[in-house]
Amino acid sequence: MRLKRLAWLVTTLGCLLAALVVFLRGDDGYAAVAVAVALSAAINLF
Repeated sequence: MRLKRLAWLVTTLGCLLAALVVFLRGDDGYAAVAVAVALSAAINLF
């Protein structure tokens, strides 16, 4: 169970990092999609 939670945490953080990079490059729409995916992955942490 602990490994599954760690995998979702890494996925969530990866998506948030990707969203930040994409946002800084100026692609607001893609950043919003990456944040939505991160939120979807974060649901599995609880």
